[in-house]
Amino acid sequence: MAQNSFPYTYFEGKIVPSADAKVSVQTHALQYGTAVFGGIRGYYNEAKKNLYVFRLPEHCKRLVNSTKIMQLQIQITPEEIQSIILDLLRKNEAKQNVYLRPFIYTSALQLSPRFHDVKADITIYALKLDDYLDTQNGLTTMVSSWQRFSDNQIPTLSKVSGGYVNSALAKSEAVQNGMDEAIFLDARGFVSEGSAENLFIVRDGVIHTPTIPSSILEGITRRSIIQIAKDLGYQVIERDIARSELYIADELFFSGTGVQVAWVKEVDRRVIGNGNIGPITKKIQSIFFEAVRGEQSNYMSWLTPVY
Repeated sequence: MAQNSFPYTYFEGKIVPSADAKVSVQTHALQYGTAVFGGIRGYYNEAKKNLYVFRLPEHCKRLVNSTKIMQLQIQITPEEIQSIILDLLRKNEAKQNVYLRPFIYTSALQLSPRFHDVKADITIYALKLDDYLDTQNGLTTMVSSWQRFSDNQIPTLSKVSGGYVNSALAKSEAVQNGMDEAIFLDARGFVSEGSAENLFIVRDGVIHTPTIPSSILEGITRRSIIQIAKDLGYQVIERDIARSELYIADELFFSGTGVQVAWVKEVDRRVIGNGNIGPITKKIQSIFFEAVRGEQSNYMSWLTPVY
């Protein structure tokens, strides 16, 4: 069992010891990447003695939508997934920041790469997790030589596990070249997203972010950042972004469940802005972290208390 794992996992219809949640090497999804998953965070508020799961209904709905897109053979509702997640967190007595991974996969022991007529199951595990990427000191990035796949190749609105080979190639390329993260371009040559994060740039006080047709995942944290920015009075424009705009942006930051809100200080060896976190990014990041911990009354509807 991983060092930061909790003792219990949901597997094959029940909560079991994490060490017992195992699949066969013949499992269909292991052969073909025929699975979809979600990434969900929970934040513990010490003062309130409660764990808040961030936008749980939206994450569960997107997971079920992913099964529809990919034709996974499972009958489960977003509400049922929510209930399992809350039961799992309570069983684990989780009282720290957590990361949840619900995973719906083709569990049959058979050959042939397909989704239809293959039995599927759901498993959910939880990890103890704080920052996945550095949110304070600024990230160095590079535009990847690997292209982000298009929606007509692998559905980009579905978090399908096989598609993350694309992300892994870009991430490894970036890290092996001394960078923290990669930035994808789409098939047209426009900016898409990071290896597992949505992207925002700031130019002349206006926030810009790539559109869904730019082969991005429709991020739930992205949607939250757009709402926070608009509530602060900033204009947010969803549009195609050219590669060269990255280099002349005043500010650039990533958003996502794993990365949360992390600012970028460099793209392709070019310093962004003055090399420090920008004022707009700093304000949005600050409100976001207050919101997820239950310290912003305006956004309490985004949180599901565990206890």
